[in-house]
Amino acid sequence: MKSSRSRSRGKSNRNRSNNNPGNNLNRVFDSSGPEGKVRGTPQQIIDKYSQLARDAQLSNDRVAAENFQQHAEHYTRLQGEAQRDADARRAAADEQNRQRQEREREAREAREARNAERRETDQAAAPQPDMVESPVDTGLVETPENAPKKRASRSRKPKAKPDDAASVAPENPEAAE
Repeated sequence: MKSSRSRSRGKSNRNRSNNNPGNNLNRVFDSSGPEGKVRGTPQQIIDKYSQLARDAQLSNDRVAAENFQQHAEHYTRLQGEAQRDADARRAAADEQNRQRQEREREAREAREARNAERRETDQAAAPQPDMVESPVDTGLVETPENAPKKRASRSRKPKAKPDDAASVAPENPEAAE
């Protein structure tokens, strides 16, 4: 079970965020099994060895079938470990995301509170308008002359209806003559 990844000589050992690239569900392996090399992701290798085990069972070769099943089980365990690692990384990332969102929400609320407080202090410091006394009630009644004018609604002119044929001009003056 040799990993197919190899580091080229000229490359330095870069510090990656994922320090353990071995448990990746998409990692490609080269498996040297009894039938030769099998290359692929753990799921692909499991499928290949399972198929080889079925073929061996059909040909009544119990030893080869057991051998292929053991190879498939090995890659099943590798896949399960990689899945657990991926789930743990996903859970950690979800927790970090939740914490970041909580910090952003708290910062936004604090910023809004500061802005509201600033608006209140600005309004309190702003010059206030002078109070205007309301007019004294003289007991007078509002008359139509003093009332605000209402805008007259426009009405369309009624179309003229021809009462008799003489008042209607012919459409073609040459044809009338």
